[in-house]
Amino acid sequence: MSKSSPKLFNKCFWLHAAGIIFVGLGFVGMALPVMPTTIFFILALACFTRSSPKFANWLLTHPKFGEPLRLWHDHQVIPIKGKWGAGLGMLLGYMILLYSQPALWVLILVASIEVAVMVYILSKPSAPPVSI
Repeated sequence: MSKSSPKLFNKCFWLHAAGIIFVGLGFVGMALPVMPTTIFFILALACFTRSSPKFANWLLTHPKFGEPLRLWHDHQVIPIKGKWGAGLGMLLGYMILLYSQPALWVLILVASIEVAVMVYILSKPSAPPVSI
């Protein structure tokens, strides 16, 4: 086999496959309140941007989640509603975790991760920059 012949499972194939999986997980997250949705669509967009402009455009123009994805893609904006949703979702998940009485190290680990994620979320702008 020569070097110039295309490989069946090249980088583009794996990015496309990962994008499809992330879209599937995003739709599952829409049905299950304990599973995030937006992060999977953001990951799918990242994969499709590098592998399939057609699918990237589909995500960016989708009537339900296209606008938040465009805001993130263009300006890394997380709207206030999204920040509140993430915070309340993590708080609810942590309360459920507390109720299940896990080991102390699990509580500390999960709390540390959730605090780090909230710091990251709060560090992002809530609105796109105003153009002059």
